[in-house]
Amino acid sequence: MKDGVNGIALGVFIFFFLAVTVVGFMAARWRKAENEASLDEWGLGGRSFGTWVTWFLLGGDLYTAYTFVAVPAAIYAAGAAGFFAVPYTILVYPMIFTFLPRLWSVSHKHGYVTTSDFVRGRFGSKGLSLAVAVTGILATMPYIALQLVGIQAVLDVMGVGGGENTHWFIKDLPLLIAFAVLAAYTYSSGLRAPALIAFVKDGLIYLVIAVAIIYIPIKLGGFDDIFAAAQEKFNGPPGSKPTGALAPGVGGQWGYATLALGSALALFMYPHSITATLSSRSRNVIRRNTTILPLYSLMLGLLALLGFMAIAAGVKVDNGQLAIPQLFEDMFPDWFAGVAFAAIGIGALVPAAIMSIAAANLFTRNIYKDFLKPDATPAQETRVSKLVSLLVKVGALAFVLTMDKTVAINFQLLGGIWILQTMPALVGGLFTRWFHRWALLAGWAVGMVYGTAAAYGVASPTQAHFGGSSKEIPGIGEIGYIGLTAFVLNIVVTVVLTFVLNALKAPAGLDETSPGDYTADAGDPGVKTELPPATAGAPGGH
Repeated sequence: MKDGVNGIALGVFIFFFLAVTVVGFMAARWRKAENEASLDEWGLGGRSFGTWVTWFLLGGDLYTAYTFVAVPAAIYAAGAAGFFAVPYTILVYPMIFTFLPRLWSVSHKHGYVTTSDFVRGRFGSKGLSLAVAVTGILATMPYIALQLVGIQAVLDVMGVGGGENTHWFIKDLPLLIAFAVLAAYTYSSGLRAPALIAFVKDGLIYLVIAVAIIYIPIKLGGFDDIFAAAQEKFNGPPGSKPTGALAPGVGGQWGYATLALGSALALFMYPHSITATLSSRSRNVIRRNTTILPLYSLMLGLLALLGFMAIAAGVKVDNGQLAIPQLFEDMFPDWFAGVAFAAIGIGALVPAAIMSIAAANLFTRNIYKDFLKPDATPAQETRVSKLVSLLVKVGALAFVLTMDKTVAINFQLLGGIWILQTMPALVGGLFTRWFHRWALLAGWAVGMVYGTAAAYGVASPTQAHFGGSSKEIPGIGEIGYIGLTAFVLNIVVTVVLTFVLNALKAPAGLDETSPGDYTADAGDPGVKTELPPATAGAPGGH
């Protein structure tokens, strides 16, 4: 590790940071609408984005600074088990091809802004809608925090902020400045800011990975030497217990497979994924994106290999999240290290902005409007959403500054367990009205309670509770992903109670959608852009 501040790298980093800041504020005038005082405009970019903007936005949304730092860090620490992110991003695209176009169509038809809007309209239940909204907000908060962790990792490696004995305010001042800039242009420009910045962010990431995958192996003697060094490190000294492997062992296959499958099911349940989806201007834009987004999976596979390169390069860090920034610092010329750090930093700004907007939209539409002010005007909704987006980022910043970074990562894993429990209501509702709203709510509650309790009981070397996301699967005896086990319990409870409640003829609630809504496209007759006033007080909402 180099001593002091890397002035050249820092200068390049600041240049790109200032550039995207200017782009973020200029985005307010990009495709400017006549009426900006609506969530359609501020929170969904006017629902006007085409194929390429949506592709970069979704890519910027899903492949974050956390991905850039944490995926290869997992490889660096434990080996091939960290590659689970590659198969799950491959699995997810065929799945979303089946349901995202339907969600876009019905949302465009009725003016839905959030998944909870759809759940309320489909099942006539504000209680179920509230459960989905609260889950989305809770799951998103630690995800935003991890983006700030990514920025902090880059700043630490560049030597910015001083040492451990530096006053906390001076040490965290660069992160506070980055947060303030992010908050300002998100408040000003809404979703248009990350949509424009995503072009810069993804371009930098592709450039850095393309250079790294060629340049670093040449400096390290080729991939044979890289893999040999990694295998030697994972084997450890003779007679010691292996710390990892180049390929998952038989004992880890259940954990690997269930984590990959569960993560694939959860990925597009996150509010920020849906926000980016609903910003598209047509159903076909979504269909095209599900076919070209796998290009990011190729990038992710190459990115993961950086973990092995860090081992071969002799990178030694106390915090695994610093491994890849330190690799760039050690291997690249200072000026290109600055480009790589900028890619990670900007890779944090884009998703953090989208996530805060998505969480704010959930609060505004499904808590503030549904329960606090049903007669809120579009202008009031927009104002509340802007303010909440600031509060969400403040909460994430406080989380980062007051808690250990490992805690932030483990709470993000807990968020994945939680958000998966919203899938039966969202995806099930897109294809059938058979599930009963009360059964869905009960299934969600069982999944949430089991998932949280099981995760609470998992310890790690640094935490007594919430130390991981894998535990023994009841009845099978293998170690597997807690979120998937909770999801299965959720489905079982939902199905059984639906049979019971339907047999008892329990009130099913009002469905305001019709079959044709799920295949409607832009320009079709009767398509609305604002949620009808009657929806906020739909009958049967509990």
